[in-house]
Amino acid sequence: MMDNNDYNKIFASKTKSLAITIIKEFSKLPYNEAFSVMRKQIYRSSTSMAANYRAMCRARSKAERFSKLSIVIEETDETLFWLEMLEELNYVQQEILLDLKIKTEEVLKTTSSYRKMLKD
Repeated sequence: MMDNNDYNKIFASKTKSLAITIIKEFSKLPYNEAFSVMRKQIYRSSTSMAANYRAMCRARSKAERFSKLSIVIEETDETLFWLEMLEELNYVQQEILLDLKIKTEEVLKTTSSYRKMLKD
């Protein structure tokens, strides 16, 4: 049976892996001024999502955990926003975006549910 620490380690690894995948996939793409700005933004939001989830795992109180989780949700939603922008602008292959969007939405749903549980 998994305890919260095991789950948090697995999920922290999952968010870090998602950020790494985003960086690797978008680093392969050619330079374009508009895309470059969006690439920088999605790098920032996805790595912040992963870093803040990791920080949430080490929170010293329920309030701190809730606060860090709120940042994770905000950064994950921003990552999803940039993926949607890239999709609508056709800057990235649709197959790549679909996979990243599914994984990002999963993180968003999971962390939102976790935060709701902490609120109760």
